[in-house]
Amino acid sequence: MKMHTDDIPREELHLRQIQFRGWRRGDGLFEIEASLTDRKPHDFRPPSDVHVVAAGDAIHDLGLTLVIGADMVVREVRTTFDAYPYRQCNGGGESLQALIGLKIGAGWSGEVRKRLPTGDTCAHLRELLIPLASAATIALTSARNPADLDALGPDGTPRKIDTCYAYGASRELVLQRWPSFHKPAP
Repeated sequence: MKMHTDDIPREELHLRQIQFRGWRRGDGLFEIEASLTDRKPHDFRPPSDVHVVAAGDAIHDLGLTLVIGADMVVREVRTTFDAYPYRQCNGGGESLQALIGLKIGAGWSGEVRKRLPTGDTCAHLRELLIPLASAATIALTSARNPADLDALGPDGTPRKIDTCYAYGASRELVLQRWPSFHKPAP
C-alpha cells in the first residue's frame, strides 16, 4: 500500500494509460494515433471468461490510427488489438470504417455517436475518438498556415476566441491579439 499526501492508506486497483501521437507523413497526410492500456496489480479474471490475466499484464492494449489530411477529413482508419479480455473483442474495430469521410471539427462527437452504435463498436476505441479530435487539432497546428489562427467565423469574430480558457473573450491573450474583440470580465 502507498500513502496518500494526507496519510490515508491507498491500494492501487487499476491503471489505465492513454496516449495520443501525431505524425506528418511523406505523402502530405497525417496520422493521429491513440492507444489505451489497462492493467491491474493483481490477477484478474474477466467476468464470464475462463482465462486469468496475470497481475501487471495488459487486460486491454488497444490502438487506433486515423489518417487525415490538412482539411481534417478522415481518409483511413486502422485499429490494433494486442491484448483484450474476450475473444470477440477484436471485431469491435471494424465499425470504425464508418468514420472515413468525416471531418474532425464542429459536430465530431455527435457524428461519432451516430455512426458507431455501442453494440457494434469497442467501447474503449469509441471513447478515444473524442479526445483524439483535440489531439489531431493540436498536432496539425504546426502544419497549418499561421493566418488560420485569425480565421473569422460567420459572425466576423476570430474562431479561436472562446475555444478554451486561455482564449476566453475576457482573457489577456484576446486583449493582446484581438483587442477589438476583448470583453472585460464582469
